Parts: sequence; C-alpha cells; structure tokens
Amino acid sequence: MAKILEIIGIVLVAIMTLGYMGIFQSYGIKNGTSELFWGCAGATLMIIIYRKMKRKQEEEN
Repeated sequence: MAKILEIIGIVLVAIMTLGYMGIFQSYGIKNGTSELFWGCAGATLMIIIYRKMKRKQEEEN
C-alpha cells in the first residue's frame, strides 16, 4: 500500500509540475497556479498526511 501511494504521489507531482510549466495549454488548462496545480498539490498533501497518520498508528500498536 505504501509503494502504491508513493507512485501516485510522484505521478501527481509530475502532473503538477507539467501543468505549472504550461505543457497542458493545448487542453485548455492555464499555466501557473491553475485548478490542476492546486488539485494535485492538495491530493499530494492528503497522501502525506494519511501516511503520517498510519505510521503514528502503527507505532502506538
């Protein structure tokens, strides 16, 4: 499960970077801090928080 979350996180960061650079302008997505950027950033943050909570939960048990 942890490896899958890491791969998803890396993919989200890659999409976020490409969107920021303007690679997806041909699809109608603005470059810079667009909705795509913030969506990927939020999802990546949620993965980080989830993994931290799971690690803390495993340490308690």
